Amino acid sequence: MSFLSDIFKKKNTSALGIDIGSSSIKVVQLRKKGDKAILETYGELSLGPYGGVSIGQSTNLSTEKIIQAMNDLLAEKEVAITTKVCGLAIPFKASLLSIIEMPAIGQKELAGMVPIEARKYIPVPISEVTIDWSIIPKLEVEENNPQEKDKSRGKTVNILLVAIHNNIINQYKEVVSKTQLDAKFFEIEVFCSMRAILEGVQGPIMIIDMGASATKLYIVDRGLVKYSHTINEGSQEITANISRFLNVSLEEAEVIKRSVGMGKTADGTDLLETVFVVADSIFSEANRFLFDFQKKRNQNIKSVFLTGGGSALLGFRDLVAKNFKVEVISGNPFEKVETPAFLENILRITGPEFTVAVGAALRCLQEI
Repeated sequence: MSFLSDIFKKKNTSALGIDIGSSSIKVVQLRKKGDKAILETYGELSLGPYGGVSIGQSTNLSTEKIIQAMNDLLAEKEVAITTKVCGLAIPFKASLLSIIEMPAIGQKELAGMVPIEARKYIPVPISEVTIDWSIIPKLEVEENNPQEKDKSRGKTVNILLVAIHNNIINQYKEVVSKTQLDAKFFEIEVFCSMRAILEGVQGPIMIIDMGASATKLYIVDRGLVKYSHTINEGSQEITANISRFLNVSLEEAEVIKRSVGMGKTADGTDLLETVFVVADSIFSEANRFLFDFQKKRNQNIKSVFLTGGGSALLGFRDLVAKNFKVEVISGNPFEKVETPAFLENILRITGPEFTVAVGAALRCLQEI
């Protein structure tokens, strides 16, 4: 036995960010070099075949199937993952976020009071969730709101309350155990996204995260998620529309959607209206959500950030800009990462799809 083995052992400076979505698993591996994060590899595995549906369609896989898919991705030679140290993103639908008001008392007293107060905000038995909380810093106080000014004088404090369903946490723990991953944390996906694309951004802004089965909306201001909403429509509805319109299989429609977007097919067929039917439905609900925010807060959003694979659709950003009439930015988390020059264009296009995975990997780098 060598007593010096641990002293001279090279420290692991690589970290993996993992995003298990409804239609695919996305991974990003970063390496720490000084104060820089360097992209080592990234990849995606479609979950459709594991659930007996087409690529690009959402699935509801058993834990065993997720484990199988994860092991397949970790073993994929083309992706070439070399570390098991990781952070995993938890789906937003498995969580609950609330900002609650509490007396301005000591940390120990709050630790006893917050779980009791949390019962008012959590619609399931408290035993079914794991909760966490933190005091919102005073610099987040709403300067133009007299009630918030009173809180800043020390009468009350705002608490960010986070609750995650225990069954999801247990499922992720089982995935980690049976894939030999070394998970440093589980984090709700929206916080991963914010870390990846919103550093230094002044709010309020809206994130539109368009996945396969759902589109999630978040209003973020001063680093806090103030409002959120889920629309039960996503990019798989666009694929289905293209499939019906062109009379092709879902597999063919998915390929066409990714290559053509809202443009014209090889034979000149214009897909704009076909895609717009789904987009317009999503925009209508998003506009109601936005109007409700504006009515409650008497504020307008300054910009919209697009994330999720569905938002990478060709022409989608311009359509969003036309609808909301504000600056629209396609999230590119790889801007925060040093990447090979030859990958610059492809990473800019695929960036929105890997936002969550990059955000998880960035946090993991900080913690190793």
